[in-house]
Amino acid sequence: MTQGQTLKTKLVSMLCMVYRQEDCTVLADRLLLAMGLAGDQAPVPAHQNHWDEADVWLITYADTLQRPGEKPLVTLHDVLKHWLSDAISGVHILPFFPYSSDDGFSVMDYLAVNESHGSWQDIERIAGDFKLMADLVINHMSARSRWFENFRKRLDPGKDYFFEASPRDDLSAVVRPRTSPLLTAVQTEDGERYVWCTFSEDQVDLNFANPRVLEEFVAIIRKYLEHGISIFRLDAVAFLWKEIGTPCIHLQQTHELIKILRLLIEHHTPTAIVITETNVPNRENLTYFGNANEAHLIYNFSLPPLLINTLVTGNCRHLKTWLMSMPPAQMGTTYLNFIASHDGIGMRPTDGLLDEDEKQRLINTMESFGGRVSYRRTADGRDQPYEINIALYDALKGTAEGGVDHWQQARFVCAHTIMLALEGVPAFYIHSLLATGNDYERVEHTGRLRSINRAQCEADRLDELLAQPDNHHAQVFRELKRLIGIRRRQPAFHPNATQFTLHLGLQVFGFWRQSARRDQSIFCIHNISPETQEIALADINLIGTDRWVDLISGMVIEDLSGSVTLKPYQGVWLSNRE
Repeated sequence: MTQGQTLKTKLVSMLCMVYRQEDCTVLADRLLLAMGLAGDQAPVPAHQNHWDEADVWLITYADTLQRPGEKPLVTLHDVLKHWLSDAISGVHILPFFPYSSDDGFSVMDYLAVNESHGSWQDIERIAGDFKLMADLVINHMSARSRWFENFRKRLDPGKDYFFEASPRDDLSAVVRPRTSPLLTAVQTEDGERYVWCTFSEDQVDLNFANPRVLEEFVAIIRKYLEHGISIFRLDAVAFLWKEIGTPCIHLQQTHELIKILRLLIEHHTPTAIVITETNVPNRENLTYFGNANEAHLIYNFSLPPLLINTLVTGNCRHLKTWLMSMPPAQMGTTYLNFIASHDGIGMRPTDGLLDEDEKQRLINTMESFGGRVSYRRTADGRDQPYEINIALYDALKGTAEGGVDHWQQARFVCAHTIMLALEGVPAFYIHSLLATGNDYERVEHTGRLRSINRAQCEADRLDELLAQPDNHHAQVFRELKRLIGIRRRQPAFHPNATQFTLHLGLQVFGFWRQSARRDQSIFCIHNISPETQEIALADINLIGTDRWVDLISGMVIEDLSGSVTLKPYQGVWLSNRE
């Protein structure tokens, strides 16, 4: 925002880029009223980092952890405080609203907490102890929602809230993430209408060409902020704006709407954060930073498939090439690093990074470890792999060539050692912290492949497991917590600290981080193979006047002319500051 420009004048100019036929001054007044903002408000300072090296986030469903006679949100809060208060700074609770399908992503009421999960008071208690991320399921809404029932009845609010098209329209260019039909026939008081369903017939796309829909969501955002939510995950936002005859993904209006939402959010709560969820090829994903005026964070969607591919092939060439191509995030923006989530391992983010044979080899390996594959339909009618559905612990149970081996736990920890050290904010899916395997019973029960990595756990049984010394769940949990604790004390692991890729061969993946004050350097070096590797310290260029120690093992480097021996899947963080 330029000097002397008010919030309202900035907002009007942005709205005019989207709603050319509207009186944008009036629309701006309505949005400011919905958000509770004054139009003459001063600009929010740009390029502010609302995170540091201590930020580590957890991803979980509201009802992943359960205890008899207790609401799951109460149970979740209790487990977070007991087991993770010293490890995480924030928690992403996946959609906790009333829903009709897709484990919460088919929202029926944006302003209510699912009664089976708990209440807004439970949400506020969690937000009082942790930074809270919530989903703004902004692209679509449940076909069983009140808005959609009003659409059928031709009543407000809802009559013009959903995107319609005709089977006669040329939709051949539309990019699809699913194989289901794009249009669904619906009987209304005005006869048959065809609504646009990017994901399923129960998830009907909203029509943001109607500014009333934007106004509704601004009011929803304000309510979330008032309940303590400070991080907004814009779900499936790439598909937000539709124009017949275009791919209907990444349209400029979508980018402008994200800028508008960010502008309003940060003027209401200057420390709030916007994250875009765009499971697309890497170059497309990067566009959601804008000019540091769209998303504060973007999901690093290429990291999970590339890192898993690296560890099962024992070759880091593609991971290293990708890391060298990633631009440093501007101040006020950064990456959200994750390896696993409630969804599968996306294959679209490997476009341009892995060739077709390499993709198929990865798919074959994951299937041999018990994984499944979900597909999307291309413009020419072909079904292409969209994501691999598998629990991360089982995804790393062996190698592409050798199959299942005894290095599963070491390989799994190595993956997270790498993630924790990379530029950006690390996020752990709860089932990764717990080293949960494939849940075939849940897949059978729900009929959905993604359920393989969405197990529900008895909290009391979890307490028992984590208190024991000899099961892999407890061993992994303790080691990951230990690594998290180390990471959170290092200025060189600030999400925006300098990062350079090292060249140490194909079996060793390394990079260098340096703190903003240049008072700490960390060389992060990882053996991504099942064979022992010897690394000459001269190849790393450690400064001879500094004292170097491996933060992970405590090993002190006594002879800089010597070497470091890395066992299979061992990582070291060589730092000149303890």
